[in-house]
Amino acid sequence: MSNSKPLDAWGRIELRPGDITEFDGDAIVNAANSSLLGGGGVDGAIHRAAGPELLAECRTLGGCPTGQAKITRGYRLRAKFVIHTVGPVYGGGRHGEPELLRSCYECSLRLAVENGVKSIAFPAISCGVYGYPMEEAARIALGTTAEFLTRHGEIERVVFYLFGEQAMSVYSEALSELGGMPGQRA
Repeated sequence: MSNSKPLDAWGRIELRPGDITEFDGDAIVNAANSSLLGGGGVDGAIHRAAGPELLAECRTLGGCPTGQAKITRGYRLRAKFVIHTVGPVYGGGRHGEPELLRSCYECSLRLAVENGVKSIAFPAISCGVYGYPMEEAARIALGTTAEFLTRHGEIERVVFYLFGEQAMSVYSEALSELGGMPGQRA
């Protein structure tokens, strides 16, 4: 474990519009459901792009609890690994949702370090059909990631792939609020 300055952490975070399945790096994070057997949104797109081998491997994992993460190979993706994490369904924020969402990012990043990942891409976990308010989710995602990166120099690049102009705007604003450098937005 290496220590990095907080500015170094923010400098390793990028925001991008586009399709996470196109990420040319070590790992992508799948906003999965607890079965890990595919679904809609990002989950469905990742399963389609990775091919049927991903589903076959996921069947061997026995699902995943909310807030936790599991890792598989990337198969037909450019990324070597897929880290599957199950975000919380938003129920007003009084049922442990912030802690569970934070745990998704921490567990995913921990698995990345344990597997030698240097570059990783995240979607906006729980912001789709799970209904998490994007402003709050963005602050949790970026803050948790930056905090982790200050303790772990092993991860050189974290990219947040965001769908739509609103998501880019919300995440860019959160990045600026939390101390990230405006120039880090892609």
